[in-house]
Amino acid sequence: QVQLVESGGGLAQVGGSLRLSCAASGVTFTYYTIGWFRQAPGKEREGVGCLSSHDNSTYVANSVKGRFTVSRDNAENTVILQMNNLQSEDTAEYYCAISRRGMKLWILWPVEAYGVDSWGKGILVTVSS
Repeated sequence: QVQLVESGGGLAQVGGSLRLSCAASGVTFTYYTIGWFRQAPGKEREGVGCLSSHDNSTYVANSVKGRFTVSRDNAENTVILQMNNLQSEDTAEYYCAISRRGMKLWILWPVEAYGVDSWGKGILVTVSS
């Protein structure tokens, strides 16, 4: 059974940075996509960014492009979300997710909100001004 454990959240100031990590265990899929969603209070969950295990290609949403990057630490089987120039609208619960459906899961969410093989429990990021 796949387990995803997030770490690294917390409080940051506007313009600051945070680094989220997602440690994956029990992954037996040959190919998968792993990445991050977020959900702010009163808003729908949205895809933030992800990475393909097949070729390490990445996708980030337009709302965070140029500020957030997704990368992988193979030695630790961990996916990293580096968040720079944080804004108040980045305040949300951030969830790690893994899917065999590919990047389209992140791109099409929430219009096509299905195909997540496992979710992490979530971690809170709060950005204050």
